[in-house]
Amino acid sequence: MSGLVRGGGGRFLAALLGLVLVGCGYRFTARADALPTSGKRVFAPVFENDTAEAGIEAEFTNAFRAELANAHADGDARSAVRALGSLSALGGGPELLRTDERGNPVALASYTTGITLCVRLVEGPKPLGSACVNGSEDYAPGGDPLQTEAARRLALRRLAQRLAREVFEHLASGF
Repeated sequence: MSGLVRGGGGRFLAALLGLVLVGCGYRFTARADALPTSGKRVFAPVFENDTAEAGIEAEFTNAFRAELANAHADGDARSAVRALGSLSALGGGPELLRTDERGNPVALASYTTGITLCVRLVEGPKPLGSACVNGSEDYAPGGDPLQTEAARRLALRRLAQRLAREVFEHLASGF
């Protein structure tokens, strides 16, 4: 028994792990294969911005392009498949107020910002899939307006990354 642990323990554990992975249905696949693009590369032009927030489309476009790159599905302007995105419903404002012992508002504890991201995959005029997701992100106010704006921009960056991942997963799963 001690020879099994010392000499063949590594092989035994590797075999056991292999059986567990096969038994649970886990499999390794490239994320790009899950997109409804027949393995073709995807180019994401700058998303449309239907919000009042100037420049926010760059943050969300870059986040989605990063998802494509992570999946080895990113293409260039010559790619036949395009991911056409749009942003809408940017909302936000005070979310939570701190109060004193009598319940009177004392200070702003957090703000929130939210957005809807929709992406359509197309090959020429042919639609291949689409998905819309929305979400919000909280952020704390700073000591001055510049700090608050910096916190809001970081919240938007986190939101862009999360929504880009979610919309990619929806497109990959066919929902």
